[in-house]
Amino acid sequence: MRLLVLFLLIGYSASAQINPKNVTIARDSFGVPHIFAKTDPEVSYGLAWAHAEDDFNSLQMVALPAKGLMGKALGKEGAAGDYAFALFRCREITEEKWHTLSPEFIRLIEGYVQGLNDYAKAHPEEVLVKQLFPITIEDYVASSVLALTVFNGGDRALRTIFANRVYPLIEFEKKGSNGIAVHPSRTATGEAFLAINAHQPNEGPQAFYEAHVASEEGWNALGGLLAGGPCILHGVNEYLGWAHTVNLCDRVDIFQLQMNPDNKEQYLFDGQWVNLEKKKIKLRIKGIPIAVNRTVYWSKYGATMLNEQGAFAIRLGANMEIRALEQWYRMNKAKNFTQFYDAISLQGLSMFNMVYADKHDTIFYVNNALMPVRNPDPAYNWRRTVPGNTAKTLWTEFRNIKQLPQYINPSSGFLFNTNHSPFAATAPKDNLKFSSFPREDGWENNQNNRSVRFMQLFPKEGAVGYEQFKTIKFDRQLPQKLQYIYPVDTLFLLKADAYPDIAEQINTLQSWNRRGDADSKGAAIFLLVYEYVAKKMDGQDARQMTTAECVEIYRYVKNYMQQYFGRTDLVLGDIQKLVRGDKEYPSSGLPDLLAPEWSVPYKDGKRKVTGGDAYVAYVRFPKEGLPIIETVNTYGASAKQGSKHFDDQVPLFLAQKTKPMTLDKAMVLKQAVRTYHPGE
Repeated sequence: MRLLVLFLLIGYSASAQINPKNVTIARDSFGVPHIFAKTDPEVSYGLAWAHAEDDFNSLQMVALPAKGLMGKALGKEGAAGDYAFALFRCREITEEKWHTLSPEFIRLIEGYVQGLNDYAKAHPEEVLVKQLFPITIEDYVASSVLALTVFNGGDRALRTIFANRVYPLIEFEKKGSNGIAVHPSRTATGEAFLAINAHQPNEGPQAFYEAHVASEEGWNALGGLLAGGPCILHGVNEYLGWAHTVNLCDRVDIFQLQMNPDNKEQYLFDGQWVNLEKKKIKLRIKGIPIAVNRTVYWSKYGATMLNEQGAFAIRLGANMEIRALEQWYRMNKAKNFTQFYDAISLQGLSMFNMVYADKHDTIFYVNNALMPVRNPDPAYNWRRTVPGNTAKTLWTEFRNIKQLPQYINPSSGFLFNTNHSPFAATAPKDNLKFSSFPREDGWENNQNNRSVRFMQLFPKEGAVGYEQFKTIKFDRQLPQKLQYIYPVDTLFLLKADAYPDIAEQINTLQSWNRRGDADSKGAAIFLLVYEYVAKKMDGQDARQMTTAECVEIYRYVKNYMQQYFGRTDLVLGDIQKLVRGDKEYPSSGLPDLLAPEWSVPYKDGKRKVTGGDAYVAYVRFPKEGLPIIETVNTYGASAKQGSKHFDDQVPLFLAQKTKPMTLDKAMVLKQAVRTYHPGE
């Protein structure tokens, strides 16, 4: 431990030597930062500074749990983050695995952390909790462990256990992303096409921030990153690009421990009583002057919690690994597919589908996961709770990268993922077989509305034009046969004359063209139907709704419209709004469209869009020269009200238009609206 502390101190001292004057930030006409410097750590310093200028609050949200300060900043809700950080041993795993990080990556995050600390020192009025800064590189990496644990489903497992419901719940609302790659042999221009399209929240730490980073050490990448990202998380460099989508394979296991009736802190394992490891923690909560004492438990299986049903442990690869950010950094710097595959073979990143294309005529897709090597005995249902009293269920290894579902250059010439099955990633003749992979891995085998609609739109043969490619991704049409978890077909079968009081609503929905356009009356009814069903069916097994339930839903929709709007001939944009500051915009989009939106109750019966299409990037890879890039983000580069770039991309986003972007440093500097060094 003393050696580790010494190492950290030496590393932090080195990072403090970065001179901000060696870093150039060029802001384009949309305020997107392009960061240039000689070395990668200097660029990462500039990225931290630029992101802090635009959204320092979100960056702090990521770091707060590492200091046990989220509760102090946000109250009881934030204290859950502090509790999860301790429960999942994010600090301990960081210390244990620190030696696995490369010197190059440590230097990168030294630069990034110095940028955050320098910004906090220069802007103390923006610091949420005084004790947060300075943060160390160990704090920073430990925070990333928690973030990936949450992304991988650790938070859902916690909520399930807290609610005394240890079986996974069906999720009606599919919040996802799209990734599409087309081989040059299938494009009208002979260039590879790539669509990078994350469906993330529009605001906060999980919203995508756009940036361009370029050093003289072979790093030149542009794309999206989440709060705390020291590099591009999905985007494009001079040679290649990749899109991430969230995968839904079985990466998390819940184990029920067999507890000693005479000692509530002992569990049975292979015939022996074993003591739970325990640790006392103090939760500091805003508005409560005295720290709240809690105990967190740990068993051989991992983070362990007690509830009314017993004791349950959560085991997942995300909190056994600390190299996710390093893997992304290596992906940023890959110059060809071989180098990219070497980067993902690190297997530091515990999740996410990857859809890839490059200028060298390669397209690729992998359903990436730290997939446990589980006991194949059919007695164990790994999608449910499994016994936590035997070494037979205690997995300790993961599948290697070559054992994961993946494709390279299928003969059909395209690959895509919309958070659906990896066994439907291209044309049927080229798809992998679900039966070829171990049952216990729990790979997805589902379709969704987006996957079905994509296959309807993508030509079965012939060349795809670039504008056609963009139109496919921006499509707002649901397929005729809906693919939602809860079937709603009965709603379209009801006889309007049998229910005169709701005949208008029945006829409007049944004549709807199933497009999620802002001026659609059918889409307005369907949105209210969808949200009502999602709430009503939460936690239930998927089933078809009865006629009585459909009548109830139609009457709910009619009453809702009359109550809040005084009329029933509403269009989707009357109800659903894209809101930024004090501005409201009628919004198109429904959940699980290729161009989706999801929303929450807002005010006066209106619903506020909280996520959906989010960051969109289209890339073409000519054989010579740099990639041709165009992008759009939901709002703008800045999260600060009063900034010109707080909402300047909204008109583009609503019109499904894009802005040109470039990796060409000379062009960026020539067109820059403002060029400066951090701190100026």
